[in-house]
Amino acid sequence: MLSFHRVGNSAYRDVPGVYSHIMDPNERRRMALAEIDKAPFGWYHARLIVVTGVGFFTDAYSLFAINLTTTMLGIVFWQKSHGGTIPHNSDTAIKVASSAGAVIGQVVFGYLADLLGRKKMYGIELMMIISATLAQALCSPSKAISFVGVLIFWRVAMGIGIGGDYPLSAVITAEFASTRWRGAIVAAVFAMQGIGQFAAAVMALVVTVAYKKTLEPVQAVGECHEECIKAVDTMWRIIIGFGGVPGWFALYYRLTIPETPRYTFDVLYDIEKAAVDTRRYRSGKKGEGYTDRLRQARARQDMMKYRTPRPTVGEVVRYFSNWTTFMRLVGTAGSWFFLDVAFYGLNLNSSSVLSVIGFTSTENIYQQLRNAAVGQLVLICAGSIPGYWFTVATIDWLGRRIIQIAGFLILTILFAVIGFHFEDLTKGSLLALYVLAQFFFNWGPNATTFISPGEVFPTRIRCTAHGISAAFGKIGAIIAQVGFAPMVNKGATKNDPSPWLHGVMQIFALFMFCGMLTSFLVPETKRRTLEEIAGERSDSTVYELQFVSQFFSPAASREGKKRLSGNWTLRGLANKYLNLD
Repeated sequence: MLSFHRVGNSAYRDVPGVYSHIMDPNERRRMALAEIDKAPFGWYHARLIVVTGVGFFTDAYSLFAINLTTTMLGIVFWQKSHGGTIPHNSDTAIKVASSAGAVIGQVVFGYLADLLGRKKMYGIELMMIISATLAQALCSPSKAISFVGVLIFWRVAMGIGIGGDYPLSAVITAEFASTRWRGAIVAAVFAMQGIGQFAAAVMALVVTVAYKKTLEPVQAVGECHEECIKAVDTMWRIIIGFGGVPGWFALYYRLTIPETPRYTFDVLYDIEKAAVDTRRYRSGKKGEGYTDRLRQARARQDMMKYRTPRPTVGEVVRYFSNWTTFMRLVGTAGSWFFLDVAFYGLNLNSSSVLSVIGFTSTENIYQQLRNAAVGQLVLICAGSIPGYWFTVATIDWLGRRIIQIAGFLILTILFAVIGFHFEDLTKGSLLALYVLAQFFFNWGPNATTFISPGEVFPTRIRCTAHGISAAFGKIGAIIAQVGFAPMVNKGATKNDPSPWLHGVMQIFALFMFCGMLTSFLVPETKRRTLEEIAGERSDSTVYELQFVSQFFSPAASREGKKRLSGNWTLRGLANKYLNLD
């Protein structure tokens, strides 16, 4: 097998340039993709995980940090009007804003990544996340605009960037990864969410301890004044603002990545340009690589007879008008929807669970904020992070399908036990069941619903399909926040802060069962190439001569002769690309 020595380095390997001497485009494509699929795991894969995983670190950090900072926002901005507690409507709107933005970002960025290319879109979403995160940390009220309105605006903007990161990172990672380790590599990217959640809780704990002397004398949120308010105002800004810091370290690498080989072969048909750009990127230099214009023109002339238009909305609609492919989309989107109703409903309101199990304190503000951060750390370290990495370790052994179906089944049982036997559970047993739920969320459908949509669809619409599937997941998250979150605290009292928690758990059990059913619609992708999963045979001819329907009409014939005699001759191409006229 050909070696990659002197051809690639870092996170992305230079595949198209290895086979420039092969004339048959179908054979060239097969050999290059086989080189990617059979590559052993190396440092370039590790760097790929870090560069693409930073977005998910920021995603999880920003989405879950808000759960820790809403108490602080109430102290600072609603001290006089609401006794230091954030109003329910404002709390819900702030939490839902990022999910609403994510729906837009997932669909729009997913389609644009198929239309314009992964490279052109990658990095834009991270710039949006970084900018919007910094803007949130600088928000303040004014006489013209309310604080909540400004914060929601920037959280929607951040959500659009986060949403764009889902299809781009998943698909880019899948298209660069080898077949044997593709599941583990994509799962490791997604596992950065657990690190993001952990970092949010740690940062909340650090800033709380840093202001211990100021917070400890204050007995209740309604008694926080002057120095206390100033300290809390500083705290929430530090917590939110830190979420954008890791993105700076990955931004350069995202903006300068080469186009994925699969997109180059199946959509762009411009192998020479992709090879040169990739080589320049891996050499550590900035900008695009120099391309021999005449050689590029000849390559384009050779490929023009095979070329098809860029992916369009019509092509996506036609693809999913087939019953088999439509049901595949129902499987990926439906499973993600049912999952996120319970996943976000539980995680963004984990404070309700912590209050039920007694992990809260009202001695003073310091104890209240510290226990909230420590409680989150306990839940994350005990359930979430181990679950993510169990998926990384087992997904290419057990397979995506069995992990997803078994995860949904176990979650159905866990939520049913909590919901129907809530009164019989002790605080310790409730905590254990909650931790187990977190574990099987992440060693289960939370990871696999992210991985599968990036594998089961063909290259030309892969990002669009992943974006649609992810958008349905975020719609489920919005429903959880708007519909089920208020239900948990309905009729709450000081002694019973979450009277309807058991009822919501019963509903979540039903959603998990529905998720298990839709999972049967998703095919197994373990140890299969992306082309094989998409239905392409090993002897398939991808590049075929393209004819227009009016080819033999007199007008089309005359126009065709005109084109062939002008633009498509070697002289015409030289005039076009070398500006000889």
